[in-house]
Amino acid sequence: MSAGRASEGAGCISWWGFSPARDLLSTGPVRLEGEANVLLIGAGDPRHILKTVAGLQNNESLHVWVIENSMEEVARQLLLLYLALMPPESMGNNEKTEVFLEVFGNSEIRSQTEETLRLAASQLSLCVTETLETAAHPCLNTTLLKFKERDELTRIFKSWIQPQTCAPILMSKAWDYRVRQHLGTRYDSKKGCFDWDLTMKLYEKGCGIINKQQYVRWRERGLAFEMREGVYQITNPSLLSYRVFRQKGDKVAVRGYWGDIVSGPYLSFGIETDDKDLLKTQNGQQTKTAQDISFANVHALFQSLSSRRGCPTTSQSDAEAEEPSPQTDRKSVTINDLMHLNGISVTFLPMDSLHKLSQKQKYSHFFNTIYFSASCVHQLGTTMRQIAAPDAVLVVELAKYILDLNKEQEAGFAERVASIALEAEFEPWQEGRSDDVHAVFIPQKK
Repeated sequence: MSAGRASEGAGCISWWGFSPARDLLSTGPVRLEGEANVLLIGAGDPRHILKTVAGLQNNESLHVWVIENSMEEVARQLLLLYLALMPPESMGNNEKTEVFLEVFGNSEIRSQTEETLRLAASQLSLCVTETLETAAHPCLNTTLLKFKERDELTRIFKSWIQPQTCAPILMSKAWDYRVRQHLGTRYDSKKGCFDWDLTMKLYEKGCGIINKQQYVRWRERGLAFEMREGVYQITNPSLLSYRVFRQKGDKVAVRGYWGDIVSGPYLSFGIETDDKDLLKTQNGQQTKTAQDISFANVHALFQSLSSRRGCPTTSQSDAEAEEPSPQTDRKSVTINDLMHLNGISVTFLPMDSLHKLSQKQKYSHFFNTIYFSASCVHQLGTTMRQIAAPDAVLVVELAKYILDLNKEQEAGFAERVASIALEAEFEPWQEGRSDDVHAVFIPQKK
């Protein structure tokens, strides 16, 4: 039984990944220590960045290099990193976690969150346009992007700040359009389709922590995280993008919601935890939900960021920093006020740069870990060996959580990944415990 059209469920733009966050430096034969360079291709969100930073020791440093498929995805990653770096004096960790998850996984947001998003977009726009040679912040480095890419970023940020200047998009209609396109004739029995995808697919894949009521609400309206009493009715502009359609021989760009409407944003932070209390059951039912686990995981990641803070903290106590802060404090936060993390930097590379890196001496045998999302594995080629360090680890996201694929297609994708990696002169890491979520490879010995 299939609940939809495979080409429509996952969407054509990755607002979040199809796998849980991983500490990429601990993925492979030996955990790399000291200074590490990690290349992310098409990750879709900063989950791996946050998780890898959390796993660092105090004396270790990390430089992450990011390549995405669209500037909308770059803009959103910058926004999420900006929120993660908000100083505790202006936004306590509890509130920051709630706002982050709301922006991350909700098609519609509260008015307070929209205000925070607009302020962030305003600062990011200045950051992109005014810093040509030196990054305004080491974790928001866009200096290597092309000028036309920076112009596009500026346009995107401005559309977030002044949404009324664009054709207004009603997210509820945009979302419903996608659901109708995906389900086709099954739209009238959509709740049965949602239930099938949850119980026969996600639960079968070990995601029993995902609450049925929350999952169905997300499938219906795009609301994954509702942690505060409030009205969620303002379109989340960071989830809008353009998609080109053919109409009577002409190409027409349509603005709307073109991301995942089947698997869900719970996968990134909400289905794995080391805290056994969060996995307890009572009368055969989970006592906590994927929303609870997402909150706990993101909150812990933000605490780890604070522990690497390079700037002197104020005399404010941790307890005071956790208190919700006045909106007036937030309005004065600039890029320079964001937390600077000791030994951490994130650099965004041009969208077409992957196969050009091997032509630059700087990147020769440079990257300790290279990560490919499932949507970008076709870009994995022979030039990867030239930019991979001798003891590098190649991590490839598999199709386990792309729900519109059947088991045969999922297995076929894994085989194709192994074949592509072999052609690129990488071999499977045999000693590793295969987890069917990511395939791990190491360079072939010559």
